[in-house]
Amino acid sequence: MQKRSLGPFSINPVGLGCMNIMHAYNEPISEADSDKLLNQALDLGYDFLDTATLYGFGESERRIGKFLKHRRDEFVLASKCVLGFNDDRQRTLDGRPESIITACEASLKRLDMEVIDLYYMHRPDPKVPLEDSIGALATLVEQGKIRTIGLSEFSAPMLRQAAAIHPIAAMQSEYSLIARNPEIAVMDACKELGTTLVAFSPVGRGLFSQTPLDPSNYWEKDMRKANFFPRVNDPHFSENMKLVAEAREIADFFGCSLPQLAIAWGLAKGEHVVSIPGTKDMAHLEDNWGAMHVSLTADTVARLDEIFAPEKISGARYSEMGQKSVTTEMYEFEEV
Repeated sequence: MQKRSLGPFSINPVGLGCMNIMHAYNEPISEADSDKLLNQALDLGYDFLDTATLYGFGESERRIGKFLKHRRDEFVLASKCVLGFNDDRQRTLDGRPESIITACEASLKRLDMEVIDLYYMHRPDPKVPLEDSIGALATLVEQGKIRTIGLSEFSAPMLRQAAAIHPIAAMQSEYSLIARNPEIAVMDACKELGTTLVAFSPVGRGLFSQTPLDPSNYWEKDMRKANFFPRVNDPHFSENMKLVAEAREIADFFGCSLPQLAIAWGLAKGEHVVSIPGTKDMAHLEDNWGAMHVSLTADTVARLDEIFAPEKISGARYSEMGQKSVTTEMYEFEEV
């Protein structure tokens, strides 16, 4: 599969989401294992790494800087602001221009790097005009501290509003066989504006794992265990796994793993789509990379579309608390 465009960059369609290194699902890995994982990713050919201020309360950024600074010219680096944390390690939402500037400086310090290639607004801040936040990011571009601007989990109208102020290189959205919200309007807006859709959680938060997911084995601090994502908890989990069984049959037919099928389906949706599965497991890292070698026919993509039609998916994408993180409400979370 050929490389795809992301702003001025040319990257492989499968990148690495770096949230899982520190939290979300399963226990964080050690520094030594982070070193091995990140360097193995580059050795395999991963050339797009996606992190954020919030991941591990800055620790994901720090480890990327510590273990990959000597290979800085081998990858495009993305990070995020607006979602951050305070001195008590509580999550905060702050899109004020001065806060965005401060957050960028802190990220660069943790990364021990001079510039971030792609810097996203992690979420919209309803208290701050979007023009003000984008204006601060544009200032960072002018100062040479970031190279391009992105948005994460914004609506299509907000993407157009932001793009009228400054080019938006990427829109990051959850996009998978069980989370197809971008198809409503965001994907078309991205294509229209020349914005790359960066699909996160393409393996459905583990629903499309090669080894069948088992909610009874969730780590005690796993966001899934707290029912943050109803679709991977019963009663919805059991219903959704019936659909997954059909996808597994298709993967077996193509001779690929189930995660590879799920990732390849997203990549087949357009040349403006790239995928960033996250993992802390070496075997999964290699398996996800192999998705680029899976070529799906149009009929297969259509069949998967039919199996996972939105009306067939059981449960909401987020719990009530979780939904606040992708709308315009202010929120605070416990540390995870």
